[in-house]
Amino acid sequence: MSKTKILNALQISQKLDRMAYQVFETNFSEKDLLIVGIDGNGYKVAEEIVKRLNKISPIKTKLCKIKVNKEEPWKTEPIYDFTEKDFVNKSVIVVDDVLNSGKTIMYAIKLFLDKPVKKLSTLVLVDRSHIRYPVKADYVGLSLSTTLQERIEADLKTRGKEAVFLI
Repeated sequence: MSKTKILNALQISQKLDRMAYQVFETNFSEKDLLIVGIDGNGYKVAEEIVKRLNKISPIKTKLCKIKVNKEEPWKTEPIYDFTEKDFVNKSVIVVDDVLNSGKTIMYAIKLFLDKPVKKLSTLVLVDRSHIRYPVKADYVGLSLSTTLQERIEADLKTRGKEAVFLI
């Protein structure tokens, strides 16, 4: 199985910078933003977005985590580290590394659908364009059309050596 690097550490950093500016531009009038990273690489992307937002904007950000069963999300409720008062009447951005079918993000945003959030957005580092669920990414680092047999893998473990691969 061959791996093709589609983003290196510098390119990932540039995409994160651009998305942070887009988030700021779209939410410049907000006082608070709740950034919710999907456990794993989604949370790592969310951490980086928050770090960049804190440098460029006066918006108060709160970073939180949500854990969703990625294989069968309908079987278990998501586990999260925030309360309803953290997001009621506030803008929320749900973050993941790769948007494949839309299933994981769909089940993550489900938590907010019957609550009065001010605005709900999604942010992904890579959008594969193979959506099977009615969800889209509002902020995208890279859009990439792939075949159904190919997958995208983000390696965000080591600082300075981050990469995204097409497999």
